[in-house]
Amino acid sequence: MAQIDDLPPLRDVIAAHGLNAKKSLGQNFLLDLNLTSRIARSAGSLEDCTVLEVGPGPGGLTRALLAAGAKRVIAIEKDSRCLPALAEISAHYPGRLEVIEGDALEIDPVALTGGDKVRIAANLPYNVGTQLLINWITTPQWPPFWSSLTLMFQKEVGERISAPPASKAYGRLAVLAGWRCKGGILFDISPKAFTPPPKVTSAVVHLTPNPSPLPCDLKALEKITAAAFGQRRKMLRASLKSLTPDAEDLVTKAGLKPTARAEEIDIAGFVELANTFRAAQAV
Repeated sequence: MAQIDDLPPLRDVIAAHGLNAKKSLGQNFLLDLNLTSRIARSAGSLEDCTVLEVGPGPGGLTRALLAAGAKRVIAIEKDSRCLPALAEISAHYPGRLEVIEGDALEIDPVALTGGDKVRIAANLPYNVGTQLLINWITTPQWPPFWSSLTLMFQKEVGERISAPPASKAYGRLAVLAGWRCKGGILFDISPKAFTPPPKVTSAVVHLTPNPSPLPCDLKALEKITAAAFGQRRKMLRASLKSLTPDAEDLVTKAGLKPTARAEEIDIAGFVELANTFRAAQAV
């Protein structure tokens, strides 16, 4: 295991502070500092950046980010048991680590980071990871407040983020992420690297903002994709009836086949559907 600083090994930190992972918080602690350093490197150059981290736990990735030269790390941690361990890291890297106790779903990241150039890097808690990603890629202001996302998910979620049309994993998440972002899975991480080991393989995903996504109303796109993939086995003329009784006409006006299913429609097709739907609503 790599020695990235003079702090104790993570296993000793966990034992000293009694940090048994809580399933209710979606916790699985990554102890291998070789892997946390690899994740930190995957985030890109950190020397002039503020890094936002969610769910640092005992601080394995936090230490790697600071050792990689992050100007400042803001770590949001819901579990108060982890705060003493994070305070030790803060003391080792004076003035560079700020720990916020709270729920990341309830904290405004823009206000927290103060308009700095921000990279988000996190081993996200399994139970909130997908929702946090959706929040970050559907922010009204675009380009967003962040310049990159380097995030660990269950591999299944990573595949849903980067899935191409006509694949089993292709769905609403792939459309939203593919519309506004570039990137995908970088590498997998075995369950054996965690304490406790999860039942599934994890994957590290790296995304950067698409500076000029196809023009589209975000709310309309969210409604269209939710309806279409909510009944993905049905043809669009049926699945979109929850939005409009004229679903078949809507699909035809968008230049698509009413008999097509959601998984057959690429991102440009969904954008056209959303724009057509939005125009109809405005009449």
